[in-house]
Amino acid sequence: MVRAALHRGVTMHLLGTRFRYGTVAQVIHWLTAILVVAAYFMGPGGSEQRVYSSAVDFTRQTHETLGVAVFALVLFRLWWRSIDTAPEDPPMKPWMRYSATLVHVVLYGLLIAIPLSAIVGAWLEGHPLTLWGFGNIDPLLPPVHDVGLSLAALHTTLGNVILWIAGLHAFAALVHHFFLRDSVLLSMLPGRWRWPPLRASRKKGDR
Repeated sequence: MVRAALHRGVTMHLLGTRFRYGTVAQVIHWLTAILVVAAYFMGPGGSEQRVYSSAVDFTRQTHETLGVAVFALVLFRLWWRSIDTAPEDPPMKPWMRYSATLVHVVLYGLLIAIPLSAIVGAWLEGHPLTLWGFGNIDPLLPPVHDVGLSLAALHTTLGNVILWIAGLHAFAALVHHFFLRDSVLLSMLPGRWRWPPLRASRKKGDR
């Protein structure tokens, strides 16, 4: 009985409810944000000769490892969404709901496209993927150098774009919290954070 109750309690914390995201979704969300920012600042940047020079081996390897970690997290997050419960949206205008959906779709698209463009671009340029703990992963595609260069340039552009989109996403969450006073931001924060007293989405008597 006690073991079953503990199991149910752990499961309830891992999974989301109609009021907030579960622990797994929260950890993935914030860990992804941290890794994206870290990968951006650890990007070697510059020409192909500079990126693959021995002087920036550590930076490039760290950047590639972080990027692959982001890619794996996003794939896991997409699978987790298929079995998890997402919290209900608080009352908001239709254009806000559509905008939020669009931003989420764009963010997921970028989180997939950015690491893929880097991986495929490097392989088409003839370079291995170098990951901490795994070493070199040799190209799995035949070299097409010009296409690889184009994908590398696209990777850089998309890396800049995602920071602007993520910034917009964060700004919208702050607007919801401080001005609209709803549960959007708090639904992605740990349970110790309290729901705002005004315009809360949960009904009186809900637990």
